[in-house]
Amino acid sequence: MELNDRQNKIIEIVKKEEPITGEQIAEHLHVTRATLRPDLTILTMAGFLDARPRVGYFYTGQTTAKLLADQIEKMKVNDYLSLPAVVRESSSAYDAVCMMFLEDVGSLFVVDKKGLLSGVLSRKDLLRMAIGSQDMNHVPVSVIMSRMPNITYCQSGDRVADVAELLISREIDAVPVVRRKGAGLEVIGRMTKTNVTRAFMDLAKGQIK
Repeated sequence: MELNDRQNKIIEIVKKEEPITGEQIAEHLHVTRATLRPDLTILTMAGFLDARPRVGYFYTGQTTAKLLADQIEKMKVNDYLSLPAVVRESSSAYDAVCMMFLEDVGSLFVVDKKGLLSGVLSRKDLLRMAIGSQDMNHVPVSVIMSRMPNITYCQSGDRVADVAELLISREIDAVPVVRRKGAGLEVIGRMTKTNVTRAFMDLAKGQIK
């Protein structure tokens, strides 16, 4: 968050003279205690200052960068994931194209007969197949998908920032959100660039709990 000039001055005063009361801070700035009340409330709620009854205000040692890092740490996949778009290994490439269009997604997560993650199908996979001479109605997605264990995925307790790094480093649009089920992975959601953007917009608006 960006502090105004008076809020920055308040922090400097508290750093030098803690503990210090609101009245004393107001005297330093030549304003009334009532005028300072909103600024002190913001600084306390944001974590820059700590207030103790009958004692005064203390500087917590927090910096804007540290507070921002703490907020980012709170952003977990579980709060931002979307419903997954899933197809069976036996589905045809044509069926996959139709589902991709109807679900308006850039990739599909492929599951086996047990409903466990076995692969990921991207637009590029389908385009590569369409350029060839094969009939898309007769080619199962299992033939053209990217297979485990070469699949990037995340879990619900992971940090959104870590997912963002995965999307960037692997140059992909989405990753499945999974949970362990026996020896395999069950798909419970998806994280896309849009989900990550939504999370960081919440951060910009100060809406992280």
